Amino acid sequence: MPGGPGSYGLGVVKATKARAERLQNATGALATAAMAAMDAKLPWFAKLSAQDRSWIGLVAQSGISAFVEWFRDPDEHSSMPTRIFGSAPREFTRVISLHQTVDLVRTTIETIENTIGTLLPPDDVPIVHEAMQRYAREVAFAAATVYAQAAEMRGAWDARLEALLVDSVIRGEADESVRSRASALGWTGAAGTTGSAEVAVVVGRAPATTSTEGGSTVADMVRHAAREAGADALCAVQGDRLVVVLGGTSKPVEIVQKLAQWFGPGPIVVGPVVKDLMSAVASARAAVAGLRAAPAWPGAPRPVQADELLPERSLSGDGHARRQLANEVYGPLTVGDGVLLDTVSAYLDSGGSIEATARAMFIHANTVRYRLKRVADITEYNPLDPRDAFTLRVALTLGRLLNPEPGSSVL
Repeated sequence: MPGGPGSYGLGVVKATKARAERLQNATGALATAAMAAMDAKLPWFAKLSAQDRSWIGLVAQSGISAFVEWFRDPDEHSSMPTRIFGSAPREFTRVISLHQTVDLVRTTIETIENTIGTLLPPDDVPIVHEAMQRYAREVAFAAATVYAQAAEMRGAWDARLEALLVDSVIRGEADESVRSRASALGWTGAAGTTGSAEVAVVVGRAPATTSTEGGSTVADMVRHAAREAGADALCAVQGDRLVVVLGGTSKPVEIVQKLAQWFGPGPIVVGPVVKDLMSAVASARAAVAGLRAAPAWPGAPRPVQADELLPERSLSGDGHARRQLANEVYGPLTVGDGVLLDTVSAYLDSGGSIEATARAMFIHANTVRYRLKRVADITEYNPLDPRDAFTLRVALTLGRLLNPEPGSSVL
């Protein structure tokens, strides 16, 4: 009966429904006013295509209609603010940024607040205004969620694309499509701060976990550290190994020293520098072979260049390393009368004794020293250094096995 206990609640419900109906009737005018305000207040809005502006108009109208439904019963339609972006295509997040979306929401809310006074009775205005403030907060959270999900999807796709690119480099399948896809991931292909556009492939053991405490992946941290050092980087975890393709640097070892903390324990091998991404397979091949052979040199530096592991790579079955030692170390020593080859061979056979070498060859010790210095100048391996002497020993053995003609190279 009138004036009973439920009459007050019933009156509130009726008043809310009446206000909701009046709001419903005003949605068209509010949407039109919101679009006009965007055009007037947001300079970037006018630069969008007609299709993109149309999508934004649909989102704005959807948001106003959703507000009306939410205003009728906030509890029943509590998820309504999160659904207002459903009318926009996935590409919507690529057209405008999160900051621009916040500007759109702010402009729409301000327009509604300034317009409802002329469209609704005075008694409705403060109630609708308060509801709009609550609703705007929910819309802001919804917008952030949409962009976070879009970023997560792009991140997952970028990670897959990056892994495919690194795999193509490792397998020697790099072509023009690899260059364009790398560019889409931020690979500039231009000279970095070091003034070089060259490329080197780095291989090491993957860390036990590929995620950091902050939620970033190891690949993210490697790319960030490489950019800080002035280089491009593509990164992928392949089973138990971490592969990094560095670009824009002629001194990759210096860059890798800053990235070493993101690798797992064990050796880190840096392939030779090549001219561009299309040629990176040669660097990758040497780096992978070096990682396989690195356990044979326990005292190797970390990182170590693949060319420093030529003896171990040769012994482990790397044909490229064998030919490189035969061509670049043994070959030059055979030019001319072969006296340098004979001298370094006698020196190695005598256990590294200059005096014993001189006696065996019936020459003065200073002559031996002079010839050994010539060997170091020509091959860049010093016979007086134990590590270089080992490399020379392997190179001479391989050269004799492959039996190149004097002055020629092994194919």
